[in-house]
Amino acid sequence: MGSEGSALLEPQWRGLPAIDPSAVSGAVSCALPARYDAVKGARQFTGTTLRQWGLPELLDEVALVVSELVTNALRHAVAGGRPGAQPEGDGHEPPLVRLHLMHSASRLVCAVRDPSEDGPVTGEAGSCAESGRGLYLVESFTDSWGWHPLAGTLPGKIVWALFRLPRP
Repeated sequence: MGSEGSALLEPQWRGLPAIDPSAVSGAVSCALPARYDAVKGARQFTGTTLRQWGLPELLDEVALVVSELVTNALRHAVAGGRPGAQPEGDGHEPPLVRLHLMHSASRLVCAVRDPSEDGPVTGEAGSCAESGRGLYLVESFTDSWGWHPLAGTLPGKIVWALFRLPRP
């Protein structure tokens, strides 16, 4: 499901906090099917990766953020933003969403790529609203987050979240 390497470094994405490629300790990515059960797979991939990297203490916060970013990508970019719409597909079409994880000695970056060039919606979510609070959770649990259109010929955007790691 995942792949090792510098997938997060190519193409060079504008807006993502600069990381010296020589300082990257690990980078993996995972293609996700256009189905909501992909969120569970993304959490499992994240858990496995963080344990391999010796960062299990970050699992709860990072898994929550990954869940929100992937859910938003599936709901708004893949399902076209239609309320209640399910992403279409039987899992045999090319993946439309990709999760990237990268870490260095000082930070961990989670990024979700999707085919939409529209930015995330950060509308007012009331305390009783069933949806609309995901990006507030992302902001609460991360040191920073943002988004930007993809550079180059690949259409879509990246929504990223940054976690600063404690100094050893």
